[in-house]
Order: sequence, then structure tokens, then C-alpha cells
Amino acid sequence: MNITLNQTDGTNAQLKVVLEEADYATKVDQQVKEFSKKAQIKGFRPGKVPAGLIKKMYGKSILVEAINKLLQEEISKYIKDNDVKLLGEPLPEPSQENIDWDNQKDFEFNYAVGLLPDFNLPLDKSVEGYTVELDQTTVDEAYENLKRQFGKTTNPETSEEGDFIYGDLKQVEGEFESKTLIPTSRVVEGKEQFMGVKAGDTIRFDIRKAFGDDNSALAHVTGLSKDVVADLNGEFEFTVEKINRTEAAELNQELFDKLFGKDEVKTEEEFDAKIRETIKENYDRESDNLLYRNIIDTLVDNVEAELPTEFFKRWLEVTNEGRLTKEQIEENFDKYLKELKWSMIKNKVVEENELKVSKEEVVSSTKEKMLAQFNMPEVPEELVESMNNYANQYLQQDNGRNYINEYEQLLAEKVLAKLK
Repeated sequence: MNITLNQTDGTNAQLKVVLEEADYATKVDQQVKEFSKKAQIKGFRPGKVPAGLIKKMYGKSILVEAINKLLQEEISKYIKDNDVKLLGEPLPEPSQENIDWDNQKDFEFNYAVGLLPDFNLPLDKSVEGYTVELDQTTVDEAYENLKRQFGKTTNPETSEEGDFIYGDLKQVEGEFESKTLIPTSRVVEGKEQFMGVKAGDTIRFDIRKAFGDDNSALAHVTGLSKDVVADLNGEFEFTVEKINRTEAAELNQELFDKLFGKDEVKTEEEFDAKIRETIKENYDRESDNLLYRNIIDTLVDNVEAELPTEFFKRWLEVTNEGRLTKEQIEENFDKYLKELKWSMIKNKVVEENELKVSKEEVVSSTKEKMLAQFNMPEVPEELVESMNNYANQYLQQDNGRNYINEYEQLLAEKVLAKLK
């Protein structure tokens, strides 16, 4: 076997692989023997089908499969051993369609290759960061939201401001009718109609006026999409069935434990400090996201690297197997080019700084996200094993795709932190 890489210009090359019969004959014979053991052909016992018959019936497909596998292995090894920086993978040239698999013994395979250049990171550029100041209004809103979220729900006889009224909403001149929950806080006009009502009362109102011509509020109340409620108007009747009221939760140890874990917070002063710390962390996270976006844009816009653009377009078309047309690729090519440059930058930072992500980090990050999803500050001791199993099962799903996605996200975070 002979593999050669001939560079045609600064960003393109041709990879040529020459195979002789001796290079692949042993692998083909092994494949034939394996096939003979498994083949079920009428007139022969399992495992006793003659190799000659297998070659006659399936020899061509076995040959093609064996050579393709050999090519993949040897080309990958050549690229790794020679540290060739490629864009994507080599693309077979059209000439390979003319191979005579029935009669040829020696083969020549040619591939188009896109080369990625070495480049310098433009780290001499300045990038703007952000600092967010925490104000008292935001803290007060957080308190109100938490008290309401963890408050106790009651069902009073008559409604007051802030209550949720459950009942049957019906269009007077139309077919719409649905059970729904109306938040009195969303009523803009005629709010007094919704105050002091009790089960069995009926309220009549213009639905667009009542909710301030707000399609978002209408969609929430009716359960219909925003597109549908855009044409919804006229008189509606609402028959009250039940009134829901949330009594604000008390600032006590029970609430502290629910939010931050048992005995992590023991006083109102500690609770206030923790609330402020949590809000500040969220603000800092958003600030970092903006900063990271600026870092990415600055590096991508200023990196100087000649790229194999025509090869890249062809590679996008081939690897997307008809999901992208040439017209779509041209239309969005600037975006694809930016994604390619950012990928190059990430790889360079990873390589130069030897950044790595361990399996333990992937599992730990996955469990943290699961805890956040379940609104749990920590894993109860009796659920530790179940949580570990659940995390491992999730990461193994879709042939390990979830693991790869989590790994790539953590690696990207390390790259951005290093660049910052």
C-alpha cells in the first residue's frame, strides 16, 4: 500500500492511495470465512458452506466492504501519524465510480482534501465586559416570588385582587368554550367585575378589552396559540367554579431548608445574604455569557487564516446528504465560515493549553443539571445511587451522544474561561 499527499495550493491537496492485491487479500479471506460460518444456504449445514460458493455469491460485496474498511483505517492512521490538519474528512473523487470490482486486482483511490492553516490567535484585541449592580427592587421582587411560589393555596368563598379564578369560559356568539384559570392580575379593563365573585356567579366581558388587547395574555387564558387568538374578539361569559388564593409563605426554617438544603441557612439575615448571593450569581452568569459572545465574535472577526472555501462548500453538501442545497449553502456560508473559525480557535486553545474534561466532570455536571431541574439543592442520601444510575443511563442514550454533547459543552466552557 502506498499513500501520498500532494498539496495543490495553500489550502487544498489530493490524497492518493494505491492498493495491491496483497494489501487486502488476507482481510477478504477472513471475511469470507466469517461469512461461511454464519451463512444459511439451502442444501448446506450451518457453518459448512464452501468458501468458493460464498465468493461466487457474495465476493464482490465482501471485497468492497473489506477495502472500504481498510481505506478508512489506513487513511486515519496516515493523517494522525503525519499530523495533517484537515477540514472535515477527505472526499472521494468522482473517478472512483469507474472501478471494475469484478476484474481489477490493484486499485487507486483519490480524495480531495481541505487543509487548515496554522494561525495566531488575535489576543491583542480588547473585549468589553459587563458589571451588573444588584438593586433593592430586584431583591424585593425575589422575596415576593418565593413567598408566592412556596405559599399555601386556599379556596376562599369570594375573590380579591391577586386571586386566580377557575371556571368555564364561553364565547357568547361563537363556538369556543373551555375550562380555564383567570389570573385577576392580568385583567386590565373591568377588573371590578372579577372582585367579590363566588362560585356560581357569571361575568360577562369583552375579551380583548378585559386583557388589554394582549395576545400573550389571551393565549394564556384560552389555551389557544397566539396566531389563533389574534382573531379572537367579542363578548365572553365566565362562570365561576372555584377561587384559588395563595397565602404568602413565612420566612421560617421550613422555607430556608426547602430552598437551600437542611440547616444551610438558619436566620433571616443569612437568608437575605443567600438570596442576594444567588441573584448576583445569576447576573454574573448572564454578564459572562455576553462577555463570551464578545470574545468569540472578536476572535472570529480578527483571525487571519486562508481557508479552503470551495472544498468547505462541497464538504457541507456531501456530508449533509441532500439536506442542504447549494443555494442554501451559499446563502448561509458566512455563518458556516464563522462556525468553522470558532472550531479552529477552540481546537488551538485546547491543544496549546492541554485542556481536558474527565468522565467524573461530565457525570457531576449532568447530576447538577438534574438537581436543578427537580429544584433540589442536594441529593438526599437515599437517592444517591438512583441519581448516579439515572445520570449514567442518560449519558449512554443515543449511542453516547448525550455524553459527547455534555463533554463538548464543558470543554467549550474551559476554552472560554481560558480566553477570558
